Amino acid sequence: MSRTAKSGPPPDPVRKPEPPKPPGWRVWLLPIGLLLAMVLLFLPSILSGSSTTATVSYTDLLTKVDAGQVKTVEIDDKGTLTGTLADGSNFSSQLPTALGDTQLPQKLQAHNVQITGKVSSSGTNWLLTILMLAPVVLIIAFFALAGRGSSSLAGGLAGFGRSKAKIIEAERPTTRFADVAGYEGVKQEVSEVVDFLRNPERYAAAGAKGPRGVIMVGPPGTGKTLLARAVAGEASVPFLSMTGSAFVEMFVGVGASRVRDLFTEARDRAPSIIFIDEIDAVGSRRGAGNIGGHDEREQTLNQLLSEMDGFDQGSGIVVLAATNRPETLDAALLRPGRFDRQVTVPLPNQAERAAILAVHVANKHLAPDVELDRLARGTPGFSGADLANLVNEAAINAVRDERTLITVADLSAARDRLMLGRRDTSNALLPEERHSVAVHESGHALVAALCEHADPVEKVTILPAGMALGATEQLPEAERHLYSEAHLSDMLAVRLGGRAAELVVFGEGSTGAANDLSGATELAAKMVTEFGLSPALGPIGYPAGEAAYLPGAPTGALHRYSEETQRIVDQEIARLLREAENRAVSLLTDHRGALDRLTTRLMEHETVDGTVVLETLRDEDALTTAR
Repeated sequence: MSRTAKSGPPPDPVRKPEPPKPPGWRVWLLPIGLLLAMVLLFLPSILSGSSTTATVSYTDLLTKVDAGQVKTVEIDDKGTLTGTLADGSNFSSQLPTALGDTQLPQKLQAHNVQITGKVSSSGTNWLLTILMLAPVVLIIAFFALAGRGSSSLAGGLAGFGRSKAKIIEAERPTTRFADVAGYEGVKQEVSEVVDFLRNPERYAAAGAKGPRGVIMVGPPGTGKTLLARAVAGEASVPFLSMTGSAFVEMFVGVGASRVRDLFTEARDRAPSIIFIDEIDAVGSRRGAGNIGGHDEREQTLNQLLSEMDGFDQGSGIVVLAATNRPETLDAALLRPGRFDRQVTVPLPNQAERAAILAVHVANKHLAPDVELDRLARGTPGFSGADLANLVNEAAINAVRDERTLITVADLSAARDRLMLGRRDTSNALLPEERHSVAVHESGHALVAALCEHADPVEKVTILPAGMALGATEQLPEAERHLYSEAHLSDMLAVRLGGRAAELVVFGEGSTGAANDLSGATELAAKMVTEFGLSPALGPIGYPAGEAAYLPGAPTGALHRYSEETQRIVDQEIARLLREAENRAVSLLTDHRGALDRLTTRLMEHETVDGTVVLETLRDEDALTTAR
């Protein structure tokens, strides 16, 4: 899905300015703080150990006094003795006060040693205390700064359970329904949500209740998020957007807390819209083989169910959700009263694709011969995102050739790139391989032209692109929703036309038909097991066991048939494929001349369009008539 506008795409909501980057000096804060803490931690011990005072025993002290080596002595009330020797060095000792010895005072007086008394201080050494506490203060300050920074960026520990919703309130969505190309039916479905938010009194007067929730389901890229923004833009209310995966964390209870916080913020801004994208990440079925394994997800889902069923209907809160896998959602989530409506957003049809393409080329320069209707006809199955990518790839291709004008060739090359892959000119084929690819693609093109119900051929090429060595592109004449058995049989014959051409020309097949055989087998299997087109099996259908909007994703459904039925299925698939191959071989054998001439043209030009294929068949008919 895409947007439309008269003079170009609408402007995006004004974005809030990004927070300023932290200053460069903040990087050095941690190492400098740690270094300062280490210095302050070891400074007291360094200062205390820097003195050269020698410790002397009491016995040695008496000996030194007798020898006249002691000059001064200082004694405190605790018996600690310090002094100076005759050579100028300092010493310290401890008096044995418990023994009551009086020899030292007498000897000091006898040798004329200067004695000084000192009263020891009972107070606190504040300098030492500050030096000891400084590292602790620095560490506490560092964690306080770190906590403040984390609070500003991620809410800190207190914000761990806060919701991570993107709230668009001051700059409300500027998208409107008129900006969404196509999807008139879908817009009509969700327009009542807008009416309820704008005029809730109308519903209250009639005793009706507005929808509590609307869930949009569909393939990826169809514009479900864009529709939600259009609803918020039309209603002119705050828009709270959040993905399902943002609720769930590894800690049990965090998701439920975020759900509560999300609905609290919505109530504070009511009337408002809550949009939960990819709700299947949190709303999957409970207890289906996951006993005890997903406690956090299940608690989050339970809280979501409680909030949706518990908030006041008159508060003006509507929950919009989007998912690609509605079959995996819990039944309690989809019941009326929670999600009252399920709106399908399918892939756009041909007219809608043309409107979407017109939006994306509005600000680009197109060549006069570009026909958007023809391009839309050649892109069945493309979503709005695919079409946007197609136009962008075409613009890139034009820039690569130093042009600003987008031509038909640019759009065709972009389409081939999206469907087949990047074309590598260095991937050259051997001469015999090139001839084999030309025969193979000629077979596809001729069988498609000869089958009545097959789509017309648009282009045939033998230039390698991606994993394909060549390609035959068909352009449907109209958008089909139902396929008859005759059309499916022609599709099988066209799929096997390349292998049939190899059998007709070379008498043997090659590995080039591997992808064709895989696609043909898958189609034949659906004809037998799902469409009931096998006489042997009868009108019985078995589900494919894959998601409706995500092909290839399993849903857990198992085949409910026996081995005997499986044997019949295999036989019927093989029969359909053999019949299709025999039919293709017969057609190409009858038109061998056209096959050889088309192969020669492909060898010369490498790429031809569908008109060349038809001309080749007409030339063969003219030659046959002349004979």
